[in-house]
Amino acid sequence: MNTPEFAGIQLFGHGLIEIAIGVSMYVVGAAMLLALWRLLRGPAVPDRILALDTLNVTAIAELMLLGMHLRTPIYFEAALVIAMLGFVSTVVLSKYVIRRDIVE
Repeated sequence: MNTPEFAGIQLFGHGLIEIAIGVSMYVVGAAMLLALWRLLRGPAVPDRILALDTLNVTAIAELMLLGMHLRTPIYFEAALVIAMLGFVSTVVLSKYVIRRDIVE
């Protein structure tokens, strides 16, 4: 199962890259929970918009890590779509907060 680019240092019978990806998935998952907490409890609307953008970025990171863990490219494409939608939603929400109007 180890390909040449993942072959290398072994730790407890697993490659160091696989262990780093697994640990990173847990850390990004914890960051998602903290961003969700800020989204639900944010004291102001800009805080909630920032938390939503942070949640978007961490979801992209989690999908990228899942794609590396499973070694399949479909998750990279899904992360690209989520990145485009997240950018547009952040711009629209920020414009709404500033001007209270989306369409000029």
